[in-house]
Amino acid sequence: MQFYRCRAPLRLGLAGGGTDVQSYSDIYGGNVLNVTINRYAYTHLQLNDTPDIEIESYDFGSSSRINLKNEIIYNGESDLAKGAIKHFYDGSVGFKLVTHNDAPPGSGLGSSSAMVVSLIGAFKELKNLSMSQYDIAQRAVQIERHELGIMGGLQDQYASAFGGFNFMEFNKESGVIVNPLRIDPWVLRELEYNLVLAYTKKNRLSSTIIESQVKNVENNDKGCLDAMHNLKSHAHEMKKALLTGNPTEFGKLLDYTWQEKKKMAATISNPLLDQLYEDAIKAGALGGKVSGAGGGGFMMFYCESTKKREVIEALIKGGAEIMDFAFELEGVQSWRSCRQMKTPQTVFTSQGPLVA
Repeated sequence: MQFYRCRAPLRLGLAGGGTDVQSYSDIYGGNVLNVTINRYAYTHLQLNDTPDIEIESYDFGSSSRINLKNEIIYNGESDLAKGAIKHFYDGSVGFKLVTHNDAPPGSGLGSSSAMVVSLIGAFKELKNLSMSQYDIAQRAVQIERHELGIMGGLQDQYASAFGGFNFMEFNKESGVIVNPLRIDPWVLRELEYNLVLAYTKKNRLSSTIIESQVKNVENNDKGCLDAMHNLKSHAHEMKKALLTGNPTEFGKLLDYTWQEKKKMAATISNPLLDQLYEDAIKAGALGGKVSGAGGGGFMMFYCESTKKREVIEALIKGGAEIMDFAFELEGVQSWRSCRQMKTPQTVFTSQGPLVA
């Protein structure tokens, strides 16, 4: 029996988040800086002899069953998985699909989009398809944004597919261009050492926050648009700080980014986030921001190493939970497990022949 598995990394939104939403980027163009971390969305796919498709989500504690003879309908139950199935499966045999995530829903780490990328990666492995990182990300956007109508930007799918540090450009004419950044290893180590990732324990539905942002753009709200223009500009500044080996400047720019981001929509911050931010700055953080649309989820803070302990203590006292992490420089990864085979057998994967 073979298992087809895939993992897709989650991401931290560092700068420019929101300018990748098409209501803005189609008019003004968008720029986003992000990085993936060693937290993942996982998919396990196992073929069987039943006439059904069984979908199980560990995150939501839910399961559903689809008869192969019936049409797959989006109804709010396992819709992300159903989207991938519609695109990639021919219905010849039944299978079991299990999904789980290293971060809770509404975390601000792009977990939903990473899950779609992971699902696509598992089917890519099953069917031995030749798909580039762009192909996978574009198909994920098609499923999540267009077919399911889930509001959001475009950075998450591309971040999870490509992995690592990326500066992304969004434009209606040229589409999405991903520019991988070659950052000095000592800068990466310094960032990992000095960044604190805090879970606020307050989850939110990002689509509602994005909806407010979209309305502000459509209404030509000057405060919102000016903030987004500034965020796009400072994504370039943050990229420069990383490439030229100035992590301290990167930390200071996080503060500016957060102050501007809050101007995009009233729901981006709240008293809890404001208090945690104030506590961290008082304890010695140079700057910080939420990852993702805002409203809750994870916040990140940059602090000099001598202040890190004080910042962590302040955040824990404020009710946050600290999560250790490292950067993940690889994107989506899929593989086959043949461990239960009794005799050696060669299978052909997307990476070439594998002797099991």
